[in-house]
Amino acid sequence: MKKLPKLIQLPKIIDERGNLTFVEGSRHIPFEIKRSYWIYDVPGGETRGGHAFQKQDEFIIALSGSFDVLVDTGNGRKKRFSLNRSYFGLYIPKGTWRSMGNFSTNSLALVLASTTFDEKDYIRNYDEFITFAKFPVEKQIEIPIIKEFFRVKEISSLKTSIEDCKIIKLDKNHKIKGNITVIENRRIIPFDIERVYYLYDVPGGEERGGHAHRELKQLIMAASGSFDVILDDGVNRKSVTLNRPYQGLYFVPGIWKELVNFSSGSSCLVLASQRYIESDYIRDYAEFMEFKGIRT
Repeated sequence: MKKLPKLIQLPKIIDERGNLTFVEGSRHIPFEIKRSYWIYDVPGGETRGGHAFQKQDEFIIALSGSFDVLVDTGNGRKKRFSLNRSYFGLYIPKGTWRSMGNFSTNSLALVLASTTFDEKDYIRNYDEFITFAKFPVEKQIEIPIIKEFFRVKEISSLKTSIEDCKIIKLDKNHKIKGNITVIENRRIIPFDIERVYYLYDVPGGEERGGHAHRELKQLIMAASGSFDVILDDGVNRKSVTLNRPYQGLYFVPGIWKELVNFSSGSSCLVLASQRYIESDYIRDYAEFMEFKGIRT
């Protein structure tokens, strides 16, 4: 039976310091995450998209603001979904024509995809899509060779320092109808995306964080607004400001972090190398210092 588009409710952890929602591949959504991209600076009322995929499934979330997604499965059925909550997302199976429209000003769309980018997987002509929907013979698509742009040397989390955390300038695909920044597994970031989580509804000036990880790697971005990240390796501390959706902070394990100075309406987007594992967290600073082998 052909899969149909559907809304999926995501976990929402309510906190007066800002709410948290997370997505894990093959747990909350029916595919593993291979690519993540976000669309921002979209003029109000704009329309984007108008294509289908032969092999790629998608999951679309309104991180902020609102927009509509019009879907067409090729059997005469068209349906409009309005996305305006950060804890709901729309699953779009392969073989579905979709477009996005009615963007509110300053809205932000997050899209998780089941494949890496391949132009041959796109169907951009509607008549071609209708033929494909009636006779869904998938073209043979070669898996592209992914070049690793950002290489890092694996370091034990016991020995990592704040200097191992790097600001990465991400590609900014500028479009009149809104900009796009894309991250693929093992490209730009040296890990596979197992979990995506984001903080939103954060009051201005609020602070979050105050923990470290034993093994987790992360890429942290200000998808909207700005905030500071305080890094602490037990010996040295420094603060990094994130305020561009096309810049990310690559964060290694074994570093204590705090998120501070949130601007009102900001969104913190994090791509993570592991699913949620409570035992990977170090939430007490004295325990962190002991983990690093540093005497106080």
